[in-house]
Amino acid sequence: MKTLFKSVLALLTISLMVVSCVQNSNDSSGALSSSKAEKVYVAPGEHDDFYAFVSGGFSGQLAVYGLPSGRLFKVIPVFSVDAEKAYGFNEETKPMLNTSHGFIPWDDAHHPDISQTNGVVDGRYVYINGNNTPRIAKIDLTTFETTEIIEIPNSAGNHSSSYVTENTEYVVAGTRFGVPVPQRDMPIAEYKGNFKGALSFLKVDPEDGGMDIKFQILMPGFDYDKAHPGRGDSHGWFFFTTYNSEEAHSLLEVNASQNDKDFIAAVNWKKIEEYVNNGGGKKMPANYAHNVYDEHTHTATSTMKKEVLTVDPTEVPGAIYFLPTPKSPHGCDVSPTGEYIVGSGKLSADVTVHSFTKMMDAINNKKFDGDAYGIPILNYEDILAGSVKSGGLGPLHTEFDGKGNAYTTFFISSEVVKWKLGTWEVIDRKPTYYSVGHLMIPGGNSGQPFGKYVLAMNKITKDRYLPTGPEVTQSAQLYDITGEKMELLLDFPTVGEPHYAAGIPADIVAKNSRKIFRLEENQHPYAAKTEAEAKVVRKGNEVHINMTMIRSHFAPDNIEGIQVGDKVYFHVTNLEQDYDVPHGISMIGANTSELLIMPGQTETFVWEPKQVGVWPFYCTDFCSALHQEMQGYVRVSPKGSSVPISFTLDDDAVDAE
Repeated sequence: MKTLFKSVLALLTISLMVVSCVQNSNDSSGALSSSKAEKVYVAPGEHDDFYAFVSGGFSGQLAVYGLPSGRLFKVIPVFSVDAEKAYGFNEETKPMLNTSHGFIPWDDAHHPDISQTNGVVDGRYVYINGNNTPRIAKIDLTTFETTEIIEIPNSAGNHSSSYVTENTEYVVAGTRFGVPVPQRDMPIAEYKGNFKGALSFLKVDPEDGGMDIKFQILMPGFDYDKAHPGRGDSHGWFFFTTYNSEEAHSLLEVNASQNDKDFIAAVNWKKIEEYVNNGGGKKMPANYAHNVYDEHTHTATSTMKKEVLTVDPTEVPGAIYFLPTPKSPHGCDVSPTGEYIVGSGKLSADVTVHSFTKMMDAINNKKFDGDAYGIPILNYEDILAGSVKSGGLGPLHTEFDGKGNAYTTFFISSEVVKWKLGTWEVIDRKPTYYSVGHLMIPGGNSGQPFGKYVLAMNKITKDRYLPTGPEVTQSAQLYDITGEKMELLLDFPTVGEPHYAAGIPADIVAKNSRKIFRLEENQHPYAAKTEAEAKVVRKGNEVHINMTMIRSHFAPDNIEGIQVGDKVYFHVTNLEQDYDVPHGISMIGANTSELLIMPGQTETFVWEPKQVGVWPFYCTDFCSALHQEMQGYVRVSPKGSSVPISFTLDDDAVDAE
């Protein structure tokens, strides 16, 4: 009987397995039949097709992912201190976070944009905005390091940035909030007509990508939300969405949604540039920091600038126009040809598309519908190219695939919608999980998109990942857009809250990555380029240690004569020159967790010993089989001790200079 029962049970099990296999074979979502895993799989030793630079939002950093794998490669410190790399902690990079408000260790990073040449992303630099304390940063993509940060005066909520013109002539920084310009003590109730919205144009050096504020346009005190440059025929123009044309200052969710339409501000920056170059504009006192990292001295300097050139738009007729667009617009996106300007009114179910050709015709034929503070308002019907009807709920952002299609995120209905430029018909829609904000197609905001993937960045991920308490990780989702229909391929968690991303084919960037960091190029004033140059020097209660590190020892590794109350500067040079051999150093009781020192570089941390004893330091970055042996000691004597400064090099005791 038992044998019969076992036989029946075995047959039943086999039958269930066969049914399950048949069901899986007929289910397009089944693991065995699906090619989704294959599409995102990058084999060991193989490389991803694209870099994705994803903003860290409230982390203040920029994360680097590979696509299609979704693997996190690096977190680049930008607007916030970073314990891993000691950015903002070591003496060399502290000036990078200096502002007119003092040292600001945390900020909110939103919108990265890659430098362009002839409207095509060129992979030289990434620019990104600090939103809270208004700043723009430049990341050098030969080293993936932040090399410049400039503060933006007369601004508050630097949201409408950073976006580059199609030859990286300018980076823009538009204020989200209207504020008094210049800042002063005044009643908030007097907002209307008195507050201004500054649109800053930062001139970019074509040789090194460096920035300087060329001019600021003092616009009416609306909120300037997003922006994109013209390209092709519309090159020379910049387009900014604005909301709160009501100029409300309280309970904006009600009071800033009264008007049927707000505006897209169309700015002819070429015309304003010409006006400024011919002596136009007014210099205004200002106070803002310009921080630059020198790759030769490995040291940042912070310079306080004291004036800025401002432009009154009414003094440059024909330079700025307002395009009416449905209320509370967020995204402002320009098609690859430069013909279509897409405005996404958050409170509209439709996506509104304006025509640059019609805009110019309306300007030339003065088809105006009044003005706002002297800036002409174009007639809505005369500039309308069309609209995507009932695309979804809560349209936010649009990007383009270069094949005549556009993709728009809808926050409320949690979906990405694909539609056709020119006919405005909806082709496909796919859900996101959940409440999608920005999306990115590599090169999708340039003149040449690389339309293989859409990356959607979502605000909420409830039930998508293992719970980790409040709050659940934000998420990105990758869609294949090579066919007529989109296909969701992958979810992956992100660093911070991603607001936007910039993507580029990997081979454009990877070929320019620096591989050797030569010691002879190190111009740091405390660099020790050989172990023979290592030394310890006392200057009053300051002690400067010029130290080297190489696999697998420090020089010097034993130091005596330090006293309680001394201020000890460790200037540590990594003698390695291969790009993938950093070293770390950590000193007991120091206020930095560690320094992670890149090849060929010198970095400094300060140690102020408070206790008598013999205190160790060690390498924190695994570098060789003898990594554990890479260590040393500092002897600390009482204040006023007669113990002289001495140290060891190659087991030989050396007296201080």
